[in-house]
Amino acid sequence: MPTPSSAPWPATPSAARPRGARCRGGEDSFWTWRTTMYRFVGRFTPEDAEAVAAQLYAECLEWGFTSLAEFHYLHHQADGTPYAEPAEMALRHLAAARATGIGITLLPSLYRHGGIFGKDPVPGQRRFLNDLDGFWRIVDGIRAAIAGDAQAGLGLAPHSLRAVTPEMLREVSRFGGPIHIHAAEQLREVEECRAATGARPVEWLLENMPLDARWCLIHCTHMTEAEAVGLARSGAVAGLCPSTEASLGDGIFGLPAYRAAGGRLGFGTDSHVGTSPRDEMRQLETSQRLAQRRRSVATDEAHPHPARNLLEASLAGGAQVSARAIAGIGPGQRCDLVALDDEHPALCGREGDELLDAWVFSGQGNPVRQVVAGGRVVVREGRHVAAEPIAAAFRAAMRRLSA
Repeated sequence: MPTPSSAPWPATPSAARPRGARCRGGEDSFWTWRTTMYRFVGRFTPEDAEAVAAQLYAECLEWGFTSLAEFHYLHHQADGTPYAEPAEMALRHLAAARATGIGITLLPSLYRHGGIFGKDPVPGQRRFLNDLDGFWRIVDGIRAAIAGDAQAGLGLAPHSLRAVTPEMLREVSRFGGPIHIHAAEQLREVEECRAATGARPVEWLLENMPLDARWCLIHCTHMTEAEAVGLARSGAVAGLCPSTEASLGDGIFGLPAYRAAGGRLGFGTDSHVGTSPRDEMRQLETSQRLAQRRRSVATDEAHPHPARNLLEASLAGGAQVSARAIAGIGPGQRCDLVALDDEHPALCGREGDELLDAWVFSGQGNPVRQVVAGGRVVVREGRHVAAEPIAAAFRAAMRRLSA
């Protein structure tokens, strides 16, 4: 079967997964996690970034992600000065994708400020910061590197309303490809946006930006029903990261209103507390069941299987905001296939859509046995074909970073 594209989001926090898990005293939150992450990734070299990205991509392939959109904002050296090749860090992720076989749409992130419309950035953000001239140099470097590569694509990622000005966002909105932006992840972000603009983040984007099928609004955890309907009607995609949204205490996405309005969605892993498309689909559906206090939220009479519904929605949404031919099995589509072990205890005796439901909602093991990405076998018997050298490089990077 084909599998969902991974929606956005940076590879580097995957190395910081354990460090973000423990409470450090006082009230732990998204914002304290972010400080920990900034401190850790401040030590990354280009070699570290490539090793960590390759480990992440291999894990994603082993669990059934075959393609991703890499929301990349670790651009510069530790002191904030550019590398000789402005796109150096992004190109390390491209190298990792090519080595592992995962498809990639690179999304260089534009990050200029530390708070809504002009607040000064904090020191931990200096490796992310660019003005528009510096940002376009990075974009040009990526465009040159992927020329003629059918397995790679390019989009833009103005980080959030916290990180760019309206003028910057209007400039970026003229780009002809995918545009990804974080929106309404945290209540504090919503409150800050209302205080600064009189509107909520998604509301502001709907009123001030030309939202259409190019756009992916990441998280959208805190939308009103009117915003959900407006986003659905725009043709944009909601990029959901349910495992991360749970891990960081963001909240629960309002799926019923968005789905009823015909909203499009994709799945990603963001902080990479998980690397499985199954787990993202499971977390979304089961969080809805908790919030709604009923079962089978992502279903209706005509479509009674939640796994099928979520899988097909994510294939379409992921392809749309990756701008590559990864929408499933069909003429002209990239050959991405995932073979499940139908003798696995969670799947044994199941067929068709019941097997998909069992894969998403039953058991903890990984029944993925073989993965073909871009026509190339990259996972055999549940292991990436280059798992050992990739893991060795990752361990060496982690020892250096943890010293």
